[in-house]
Amino acid sequence: MNELSIIFGKMGIDTLSVLEAAGTKWNFLPFRPGLVGGHCIGVDPYYLTYKAEELGYHSQVILSGRRINDSMGKYVAENCVKNLIAIEKPVKNAKVAILGFTFKENCPDTRNSKVFDIVEELREYGIEPVIADPQADKEEAKRLYGVTLSNLSDVKDMDAVILAVAHSDFGSLTVKDMDGFFGKETRLLLDIKGMMDRKEYEKAGYRYWRL
Repeated sequence: MNELSIIFGKMGIDTLSVLEAAGTKWNFLPFRPGLVGGHCIGVDPYYLTYKAEELGYHSQVILSGRRINDSMGKYVAENCVKNLIAIEKPVKNAKVAILGFTFKENCPDTRNSKVFDIVEELREYGIEPVIADPQADKEEAKRLYGVTLSNLSDVKDMDAVILAVAHSDFGSLTVKDMDGFFGKETRLLLDIKGMMDRKEYEKAGYRYWRL
């Protein structure tokens, strides 16, 4: 699904629109693109492929899938930078907030969170993001990643906001709530899981991007 999202992005097609159309077929499985981390799905395939290698078989499909999924943090960060350039914001020292740091929604677990891949890639561009996650274990985030999580109230005057994890807390945010995270200029929202209503945000003057 992540590879399809990359292809659709190249084509200028909205992935969620394609999935909604495909969902009109009764037996369609509604998978969505996103960050694939955690200590199960993001790790266990490598145990299987390691054993396969021991037995003389080189897995291709499994490793290709992992390679795509492991690259999605970098892909999101690159699209953040491209969109900052598009709205004529200087990339270096741009004010970017990341909402969500856990490996999946509605849990405190940050182990093998692919959100950190976004953080590392943004740092390569000279951006030190503000990271806020009301559900994450702050001590664990500090211990595992050296990351100090901020409060949502600290997210102000941003050039861009990356909605990285689909916590129910974030799903209840209104456009007015989101406005409070930004300055007065063009607002850039990267909604990785497509939580928000794209048309509503674009009507409100946002530059909106999602996988």
